[in-house]
Amino acid sequence: MAKRVFLIVLDSFGIGAEPDAEKFGDAGTNTLAAVAGHPAFRGENMAKLGLFNIDGVTCGTPCKQPVGSFARLREASAGKDTTIGHWEIAGMVSAEPLPTFPDGFPKELLDEFTAKTGYQVLCNKPYSGTQVIRDYGEEHLRTGALIVYTSADSVFQIAANEALVPVKKLYEICEQARELLKGKYGVGRVIARPFVGDKADNFTRTSRRHDYSLLPPKETMLDVLQKAGRTTIGVGKIHDIFAGKGVGETIRTSGNTEGMKVTLDLLDRDFEGLAFVNLVDFDMLYGHRRDIKGYAEALAEFDGWLPGFMEKMGPDDVLMITADHGCDPAYTKTTDHTREYVPYLVYGNSIRPGVDLGTRYCFGTIANTVCEYLGVDTCLDGCGVMHELAR
Repeated sequence: MAKRVFLIVLDSFGIGAEPDAEKFGDAGTNTLAAVAGHPAFRGENMAKLGLFNIDGVTCGTPCKQPVGSFARLREASAGKDTTIGHWEIAGMVSAEPLPTFPDGFPKELLDEFTAKTGYQVLCNKPYSGTQVIRDYGEEHLRTGALIVYTSADSVFQIAANEALVPVKKLYEICEQARELLKGKYGVGRVIARPFVGDKADNFTRTSRRHDYSLLPPKETMLDVLQKAGRTTIGVGKIHDIFAGKGVGETIRTSGNTEGMKVTLDLLDRDFEGLAFVNLVDFDMLYGHRRDIKGYAEALAEFDGWLPGFMEKMGPDDVLMITADHGCDPAYTKTTDHTREYVPYLVYGNSIRPGVDLGTRYCFGTIANTVCEYLGVDTCLDGCGVMHELAR
């Protein structure tokens, strides 16, 4: 049968602060530890894969005979955001962080934005996405100016009320902004943030968010696999993170539940290659909002989904579970991502169970291991471990 890898990124599921976390303001953070103690948490199936056997994980009970193999991965890139994390998972280390704008965007850039789009700008500060529409939404409706804001991440976000700026128009504006935001202003993502409502107390963001990412400057695992004739399927926001580069097929989802359903359905498809899946709710709905209970419940949902997926896997299928950074919901100094190690769980008929890979430097371990399994030569960042995992 054709070899397939199902690589699932639990967006923001960190497992403890990295040695340089203090430089990022994240000393002592641990997303897993924050949620594992909550009554809503369920992790029995991830435990069987080896989650609590991973190097440095002190919460939970290690499994005596894990059915999966496991590692702790340390980030080599200079960042802790979604874009850089996924790029590194795909075998591209970013030596320099993507630019951030803690004091807002410079006037010269916003003047260019206004000249190009015809819209004036409100706010221009780091802001919570839900709070910014409460604070600026009414002025936006009154004046027609767009709400432009950022965060600790490398993002340029544009919020607009759907009654005033139709979603299609907002997308066009974001595409124009993406064209401007290059070089020293090359943020990782331009994000469309549509909302509805007619006054501050009923403004609500809609599900029609759309991300416009910076094009990866080098080849990634996706490009390498595609050139070798392997199928590459992006589920969730994978297309957005890689600006479509190397993604052969895109399946957009509304959140974790739909993402898991799509991934399960892909087992019925006939293809050889990679299904690269992002489950965004952990980060977007619970990590940034510092919602420990919600995060724990989302992990319980994923853990409950796992057995059905694993039972349905074919003899040449491999499941890999990881994350792109942390977003510790118990860390209240900020609401930003946290600089953490990530888990790497590997399972399949062709994978030796119970292999403890220790701590590996570079998320690119994953990209190289995927390519090794699929029989594709690479020159990506990181070192593969398939020679240690293969039966």
